[in-house]
Amino acid sequence: MRNNASSSQKAYYVLITLLTFIVFLLLFIFRTADDNRLTSWQWTFIGVDINRIFLIIVFGIIAAYLFSKSAFPERNPSLFLFFSSFIACVFFWKEPEVIVDVSRYFTQAKHLEIYGIKYFLQEWGRGINAWTDLPLVPFLYGLIFKFLGESRLYIQIFTTFLFSMTVVLTYKIGKILWDEETGFFAGIALLGMPYLFTQVPLMLVDIPTMFLLTLLIFTFIKAMNRGGVWIVISSITVFLAFFSKYSTWLMLSVLAVIFIVYLLKGSNPPFPPVVKGGEGGFVASEFRIRNYIYRTALIILIAGFFIGVVILFKFDVISGQIKFLQEYQKPGLKRWGESFLSSFFYQIHPFITIAALYSIYAAFRKKDLKYLIAGCLVFIVVLLQIKRIRYIMVTFPMFALLASYGLQEIKNKEIRKFIVSCAVMSSLVIAIFTYLPFLQRTSYVNLKNAGMFLNAIDAANIEVLTISSANQVVNQAASVPILDLFTSKRIIYYYEPAFYQSPEEIEKSPLRFTWAYKNPAYYAGGSEDSARAVVIISDDLETNPPDYISQKIKGYHHFRVFKISEDIFQYRTIVTVYY
Repeated sequence: MRNNASSSQKAYYVLITLLTFIVFLLLFIFRTADDNRLTSWQWTFIGVDINRIFLIIVFGIIAAYLFSKSAFPERNPSLFLFFSSFIACVFFWKEPEVIVDVSRYFTQAKHLEIYGIKYFLQEWGRGINAWTDLPLVPFLYGLIFKFLGESRLYIQIFTTFLFSMTVVLTYKIGKILWDEETGFFAGIALLGMPYLFTQVPLMLVDIPTMFLLTLLIFTFIKAMNRGGVWIVISSITVFLAFFSKYSTWLMLSVLAVIFIVYLLKGSNPPFPPVVKGGEGGFVASEFRIRNYIYRTALIILIAGFFIGVVILFKFDVISGQIKFLQEYQKPGLKRWGESFLSSFFYQIHPFITIAALYSIYAAFRKKDLKYLIAGCLVFIVVLLQIKRIRYIMVTFPMFALLASYGLQEIKNKEIRKFIVSCAVMSSLVIAIFTYLPFLQRTSYVNLKNAGMFLNAIDAANIEVLTISSANQVVNQAASVPILDLFTSKRIIYYYEPAFYQSPEEIEKSPLRFTWAYKNPAYYAGGSEDSARAVVIISDDLETNPPDYISQKIKGYHHFRVFKISEDIFQYRTIVTVYY
C-alpha cells in the first residue's frame, strides 16, 4: 500500500510539473490575448530568449519540489512569509516609476515636506492640487520625506513593508476563518501574482490601500471576536482605509458581510467564542449576538465621527471630487478597462485562479458562510464588471484566500504545497526576467537615469524646460516632479500652460490630470538663482527647440542625452542634460 501511495504521489508531481510547462507555453502562444496596459505578455516577451525562460522555470520547479518537502516554513509562518515576500520585492527596487500618476503623489508629499503638516492639512485640495486623490497616502509619504529625507529608497522600503505585512495579514485572516494551513497557503498564493511585484516599488496609493483594506478585515474580525482595544484599532483602520482611495469605499461593504455572517452563526460561531472574564468559559448565543451588534455599532460610531469631521472640514473638496468621479472616472472605466482573462490568467498564475474558481463549489457543498467574508470583494468585482487591474488589485489578498480554500480539497499536503510553489516560482520568473527588463526599457527610465546623472555633476540648481509636440497624450510638465524624485538637486521650473489636444480629446483622456498641472511654488526660482545645468524634457528627439530654449543652452559646452524607448507607449520622456 505504501509503495502504491508513493507511486501515486510521484505521478502527481510529474503531472503538476508538466502542467506548469503547458500553462506557461499556452499563455506564451496566445499572449496577444493579454490586454494589460502595463505588463502585457505581448510586449514583455519581445526580444526574450524563451529557451532561457524555460530553463529558469526548470530550476524554479526544482526549488518548488524541495520547498514542498520541507517543514521549515510552518514553524514560524509569519516571519517566513514576511521576509520571503520582502526579499522577492527588493529585486524590483531598480524599476523606474512607470506610471505618471506618481507625479501627483510626489507633489502632494513634497508640499508637506517643505511647508509642514499644518499647511498640508489646510491646503490639501486647495493650494495643493488633489485631483481625485484622497489625502492619507500622500500624507504618509510626506511624513517620510520630512522626517527621514526625500529619497525614493525610503518610499520603497515603506511600500515593500506594507506589501509583506499584507501577505502576513492574509495568512492571519485565513487562520482565523479556517485554519493555519489555509492561511499559510493563502499568504504564499499572494506571491503567485506577477503583476503585484511590479507595483510594490512605485510611489502610488495601490499597495498601501491593499494593505489597509486587508488590515481592516483582520482588525474587524478581531474586534468581533475579542472586543476591547480591538474596537479602537478597528475604528482607526476603517478611518484610514476610508481616506486611502475612493474605490475602497465600495469595498467597505465587506464589514457588513462579516457582521451578517457573525449574526447568522451566532448560536454556533465558526470563530473563537466571545467570553466573559477569561479565555475559557461559555457564553450564550444571545449574549454573543448582543456583543456583535454592540461592537459593530461602536466601531461605526467612532470611525463615522472622525470621518465626518474630516468630510465636514473638506466638504467642498470631497464633494467636488465625487461629482467629478461620477462624470469622468466612472464612464472612463469602460474605455480604460482590461479583460478578466488578462488579470486572472496572465497577471495571476492560472493555478491560483483555477483553485479560486473551484473554491466556489467547495464552499457551496460545505454550506460554509465564512467563505462569503473572503469572497464578497471578488464577487463585487465580477458582478460590477470592474476590469481595471489597478482598481481590483486591492482584492487580491482575498482572492489568494479563495485559492487556498480550493487547494484544501486536495488531501495530500505536499501536493498542495508543490502546486502553489510552482505557481509562485513561475510568477517570479515571469516578473523578474520579463516584466522587470521590459519596464527598465520604457522611456520612464530616462527620468531615473537623468536624475542619477544630475546627482553626480557639480550643479546645485537645475533649470528644467519641457517641449511638447502636437497630438501628445500627456502634458510633459507632469514629468518634472518624477525627475525631482530621482535627484537631490534643486529644480527650477517655469510652467507655461499649453494645449496640444482639442478640449474634447483632453476631456476623454485617461491622463487628463496632467493638463490640470499647477506648478508648485517651490519650483519658482529667484533672481539670485543661477542654474548650473539645464534639463530639457521632450517626447521627440527630433523636435527643434524654440528660440528661447536655444538661448538658454547656448553657454553650455557639455550635454548628455537619455533616450531609451520601448516604442510601445504613446507617452515618452526623452531627457537632455546640458552642463
